[in-house]
Amino acid sequence: MTDLSLKITAKSIPHSVWSADWLRTAEKQAADYLGVTLYELMQRAGAAAFHLARELYPQSQHWLVACGHGNNGGDGYVVARLAQAAGIRVTLLALESDKPLPEEAACARDAWLDAAGVIHAPHHLWPEDIDLVIDGILGTGLNSAPRDSTAEIIEKCNQYALPVIALDTPSGLLAETGATPGAVIKATHTMTFIALKPGLLTGKARDVVGTLHFHALGLEAWLTGQTAPVTRVDSAQLSGWLPARRPTSHKGDNGRLVVIGGDHGTAGAIRMAGEAALRAGAGLVRVLTRSENIAPLVTARPELMVQELTPHSLDESLEWADVIVIGPGLGQQEWGKKALQKVENSRKPMLWDADALNLLAINPDKRQNRVMTPHPGEAARLLNCAVSQIESDRLLAASCLVKRYGGVAVLKGAGTIVASQSGQCAIVDVGNAGMGSGGMGDVLSGIVGALLAQKLTPYDAACAGCVAHGAAADVLAHRFGTRGMLASDLLSTLSPFVNPDLNSKEND
Repeated sequence: MTDLSLKITAKSIPHSVWSADWLRTAEKQAADYLGVTLYELMQRAGAAAFHLARELYPQSQHWLVACGHGNNGGDGYVVARLAQAAGIRVTLLALESDKPLPEEAACARDAWLDAAGVIHAPHHLWPEDIDLVIDGILGTGLNSAPRDSTAEIIEKCNQYALPVIALDTPSGLLAETGATPGAVIKATHTMTFIALKPGLLTGKARDVVGTLHFHALGLEAWLTGQTAPVTRVDSAQLSGWLPARRPTSHKGDNGRLVVIGGDHGTAGAIRMAGEAALRAGAGLVRVLTRSENIAPLVTARPELMVQELTPHSLDESLEWADVIVIGPGLGQQEWGKKALQKVENSRKPMLWDADALNLLAINPDKRQNRVMTPHPGEAARLLNCAVSQIESDRLLAASCLVKRYGGVAVLKGAGTIVASQSGQCAIVDVGNAGMGSGGMGDVLSGIVGALLAQKLTPYDAACAGCVAHGAAADVLAHRFGTRGMLASDLLSTLSPFVNPDLNSKEND
């Protein structure tokens, strides 16, 4: 069998993301492409996971391998056999079922038994010297909460303060959506095979996946010939969206942006959106807000052009601007409603956030020149459903948003989804828990608006803006931790990500 003991690092995580449902049906085609059996692919998967476990925990001496009644369990039998052959003590627990094992998993189980391996029932007493758990209980086919008997062993795995390596996906995590409808393994590491699945990147994934590792099992060339429905985006792609500027470019080339909002008591929201737009490279940024906000905003950030929002200033600014951002601190009173009514007639690229989206939910319309940036609560109002429905399938929710409202939707959260009505879809693989604080959405609105003003397409501006926003927050989390992170703190770490050409020069 091919030796798959290569070093596996985060750099090996691909940018193509594939439906778990599609992959299960395509595995036979993949095996035929290589001229191998599905059992050979299973052996490759088990070998890749075994070598990862040895690399991560070289001192471990007693592994507990929990096997379900499917092909994920088959991967576990392979890991157990290889570990035992390497002199590691193995305790293997297997779930019971009235149904026969799939053919490949049965072969893996028989190979384990032929190697003098022992299979214990799930309620078997755990030895006290277990130092590593291998999770092969449930695979990518799960689409509901685990059954009670399965949930019991999952909860038992979680009770022990031991490292856990999950095979393909943590048991209980839905590989298609990232939802966790019941008990779920809290893995320290997850080794996924052949292709990256969306549920490993969004929803509740970050709570349970741990460090994600990937192995294509030799199918890289086969995957290259397929068209992935979803893209994983991160800071490595920023240079493709944000090339170096021409030395002769001037402020007019970099776009004129008007930012509208900041009702009574919400000057901070519009100030953060405006300054973020400047920091992300917009050439000129005009803020239309309440008159009481003018002096504080100009004092804090004199580069902003700040005016009172009136019918005249709004008409003039909509004519002047290349791009419009509306929503931060807008409110839902008559002042904000009248501004939005005038903005919605513009054909220029625009971004709607916060109360602009809440007002849109009341009076829906569909347009192609708009980027929407809802959090799950706003998305639920836009789709007239519960937040739990949004979070149960975030990719579907984003798709429904653009189907109903057009343009581009950014469904914010852990594993932000960016979707366009033309069918493009991305999962943003940056960001951290520190971003769960007020004002983060205002900063994002300014960044994406600035990139629209610099002539990125709405979809590219949304992807690049979300990546730069999350990556800037990741720098802060690395330096100071996630608790206490402020939205305005991101302005101090944003520059390297909106200037990725500098990073590439430093690496040359």
